[in-house]
Amino acid sequence: MNITQTVAINKKSYIARMVPVMLCFFAMGFVDLVGTASNYVQKDLGLTDSQANLFPSLVFFWFLIFSVPTGMLMNKIGRKKTVLISLIVTAVSLFIPAFGDSYAVMLISFSLLGIGNAIMQTSLNPLVSNLISGDKLASTLTFGQFVKAIASFLAPIIAAWGATTMMPTFGLGWRALFVIYAVISFLSISLLAATPIDEEKPDKATGIVECLRLLGKPFIFLCFLGIVCHVGIDVGTNTTAPKIIMERLGLPLEEAGFATSVYFIFRTAGCFLGAFILRSMSPKLFFAISVVMMLAGMGILFVCDTLAPLYVGIGLIGFGNSNIFSVVFSQALMYTPNERNEVSGLMIMGLFGGTVFPLAMGYAADAIGQAGAVAVMTIGVIYLMYYTLKIRKI
Repeated sequence: MNITQTVAINKKSYIARMVPVMLCFFAMGFVDLVGTASNYVQKDLGLTDSQANLFPSLVFFWFLIFSVPTGMLMNKIGRKKTVLISLIVTAVSLFIPAFGDSYAVMLISFSLLGIGNAIMQTSLNPLVSNLISGDKLASTLTFGQFVKAIASFLAPIIAAWGATTMMPTFGLGWRALFVIYAVISFLSISLLAATPIDEEKPDKATGIVECLRLLGKPFIFLCFLGIVCHVGIDVGTNTTAPKIIMERLGLPLEEAGFATSVYFIFRTAGCFLGAFILRSMSPKLFFAISVVMMLAGMGILFVCDTLAPLYVGIGLIGFGNSNIFSVVFSQALMYTPNERNEVSGLMIMGLFGGTVFPLAMGYAADAIGQAGAVAVMTIGVIYLMYYTLKIRKI
């Protein structure tokens, strides 16, 4: 066998292993359907904003509970098996709404979706390191986030399509989104299970005590709060953008839901471009520009009541928030290079911000309208402005 044939075989083997992994990243993006789905449930059941915002809050609550135990589970059974467990839980959560959309049913579905995604977010990135190493790892993970974002911005489009075309035929309506994503989840399970992946020996087990004690380090605590604010703004915009348009323009949810896609389109573009921009621009400067974009977007959402400017504001928030996580996460890892496992678990726990912000936004919106929800997110942006001053040279 000559060198050319060997290279061709290795390339084919690489693609065969990476396709199932990238499909898993696509499945990771299913968690972002919670914003779209909660709006439809609110409409169907006549819920208040605070009641409807319980759904995204419940999804991200489980990151607080499952992130560290998942790290310990990976050390025991391996990363691939842990990812498979996350996909199974995700698939089950997505099939449940096919049998009804009562408040209790949706609470169970979103809880399982949150548990599955918490396990997946903690285990999938380390699994990629078993396939890719060196300078190609970062770009592969960035591409994975790009694939994940595709699932995020497709969700409101599929839901609107189901709501307008499938109800007479299948009786699912917007819940067709769940069934379609459930089928993709089972496809991901089948492909990943059939893909051989060699894993290195497990890392030293990480405990909850090792993670929490790092909060005593001021900079790590600032990073943790940065993740909380980033995810809170992300989930908050995902959930609230359509509500702002419905409140101010009177559009139906099927049309207003496109605002969520606008957010994810710009967030996807930001993830893609950020990988190149950060090669030539300091993280501190890029972070500052990103935060200013979000602040401008919040200002637009406060004062504008026409569609085009509102889309601009949502797009600014999406692009600005797209690389916040990566900068904060890398800052935390570099600050304590000998405790990266513990720091990783702690930063993933920060995704709990997706619980805190929507709850506060729901009560604020019930009190004074969607401007109250925007005000809560603006508090998170102001904190990120403060965090910008603390960013260190890497």
